[in-house]
Amino acid sequence: MILVTLIVVVALVFDYINGFHDAANSVATVVATRVLTPFQAVLWAAFFNFTAAIPLLFWDEAGVAKTVGQGMVKMEVVSEYVLLAGLIGAIFWNLFTWYYGIPSSSSHALIGGYAGAAMVKVGLTQGFGHCMEAIVVSGWITTMTFIVVAPLLGLVLGYALMVAIYWMFRHSSPKKMDRWFRRLQLVSSGLFSYSHGSNDAQKTIGIITGVLLTAGYIKTFHVQWWVVLAAFSAIALGTMSGGWRIVHTMGGKLTRLKPRGGFCAETAGAIAILFPTYLKIPVSTTHVITGAIAGVGSIQRMKAVRWGLAKNILWAWILTLPLSAAVGGLAFAFIHMVSGKQ
Repeated sequence: MILVTLIVVVALVFDYINGFHDAANSVATVVATRVLTPFQAVLWAAFFNFTAAIPLLFWDEAGVAKTVGQGMVKMEVVSEYVLLAGLIGAIFWNLFTWYYGIPSSSSHALIGGYAGAAMVKVGLTQGFGHCMEAIVVSGWITTMTFIVVAPLLGLVLGYALMVAIYWMFRHSSPKKMDRWFRRLQLVSSGLFSYSHGSNDAQKTIGIITGVLLTAGYIKTFHVQWWVVLAAFSAIALGTMSGGWRIVHTMGGKLTRLKPRGGFCAETAGAIAILFPTYLKIPVSTTHVITGAIAGVGSIQRMKAVRWGLAKNILWAWILTLPLSAAVGGLAFAFIHMVSGKQ
């Protein structure tokens, strides 16, 4: 009971850090365009993060949670210690990238840490030549595919929306356009925050439900209502706390945005997240909004996007899965060495 409670608390801490780390995804554009102050923006984003819990409480099956909880790692390998070590790996990578202001993926940090811990467990018991047997290959193929597809979808949609907006408002002055889009950006930022909560909070729900199933508190992988409320509350509180280092990178350094660009980036990002959420696929909201911002910025000219910074962000994306997996694996090995538990 104590161990399960500890893991649930650690999972909610991760969820809080996820909101804190990914606040930039929700508020960077609306802050960069000065539609809202940073304080107003995080309150707005946190509110819509939490409202994404409503469908899960009443009619949604929490498909992303099920994919993360039982579709990435084989359940017969999973133990409370695997889940704890995986969370440690994810939290370490999130804090490390937050400290350096790098917009990396909390989602991939979580599944990377989780998989790394499971692989080390199999390696210690059956030999490291068998460690890949811990993972569900089909789940990873889909996830790895959307590592590429999701940001590209955000980029293409962002670019296409900007083209459509410029055509629709071709007889309007930039000043008149921005007056309209300062209002519309409140809608688009709320929609993006809703999509962020709908995908990201479910990952923590999947981990907590996995703990309850492994410990025998539930018989099947069925999401409990209190888990939904706890996870969405944690991510909303984290968003309210903000992650200003990453907000600065996403909202000001990658490209310069005006309200019409912010509207297109947020709308494109929301669509590119809600689509895989409907398909029960965990995606990186960080990857998506970065792609959308780059797509919007490139409508003026390719040099409007600081591609050198984008390259550094890309390297962080590439390294997130293996490094969080390495930390998760090391954490499991340490737990096993100290306690002898698996």
